[in-house]
Amino acid sequence: MKRFPSRLAIAMLAGFLALPAAAADSIAKVNGVAIPAERAEAMLAEQRAQGAPDNEQLKGAVREELIRREVLSQQAKAKGFDKKADVQAQMDMAKQAILIRAYLQDFVKNNPVTDAEVLQEYETIKSRMGEKEYKPRHVLVETENEAKAVIAKLQSGVAFEEVAKESRDPGSKDRGGELGWSNPAMFVKPFSDAMVALEKGKYTPTPVKSDFGYHVIQLDDVRATQTPPFEEVKPQLQQRLQQQKVEQQVLDLRAKAKVE
Repeated sequence: MKRFPSRLAIAMLAGFLALPAAAADSIAKVNGVAIPAERAEAMLAEQRAQGAPDNEQLKGAVREELIRREVLSQQAKAKGFDKKADVQAQMDMAKQAILIRAYLQDFVKNNPVTDAEVLQEYETIKSRMGEKEYKPRHVLVETENEAKAVIAKLQSGVAFEEVAKESRDPGSKDRGGELGWSNPAMFVKPFSDAMVALEKGKYTPTPVKSDFGYHVIQLDDVRATQTPPFEEVKPQLQQRLQQQKVEQQVLDLRAKAKVE
């Protein structure tokens, strides 16, 4: 689960500012208004989660930040900003976002992704990748006649890298049409079918039509699939599965909700 980034901007103080020992339920009073200790602890927890050292300097910085916020908040209320509709709407949205975050954090805590689930996902992906991966290059054009003209140039001895400059694929045209090592499932079926049927070093003798246009494909190389070790990809898979669980929970709740 991706952690929501904190928007707290705490300026670390160089000097030592100790929290008041006399009041356990507040850390300071500003113009007679107490700042609850729970507010300081919430800010400290966010900073600790981001790796800040849990020391007196941090506590002092948090105390000073909360005092400044209280000063500014009181000034804003004195000017009536808390009564403005747009400000109230933003405050409501901020409160809602905090509640949502708390709920999702609790959901993730109580619905963790298991090692067995991650391993199953890894094996599923491996099975889809197949035993071989291919290194193709292609030229993508709009019409069949343009593709035939590309093939004619190749037959006359023009290098594939040269004709690839005519390609409509901006991601590969400047690399001589190279698409890198891939498994067939990464391509649309007409492309992958034509690619796997090629011999190494050969190009398609006729244009290959797909939803993107017409392709002329050359196969540079073939090798056994290079599957990364499970432990290497485990964190990414775990994060993806956890995100899927959260998304499914949101969909389930939405489906059950009575919306009028």
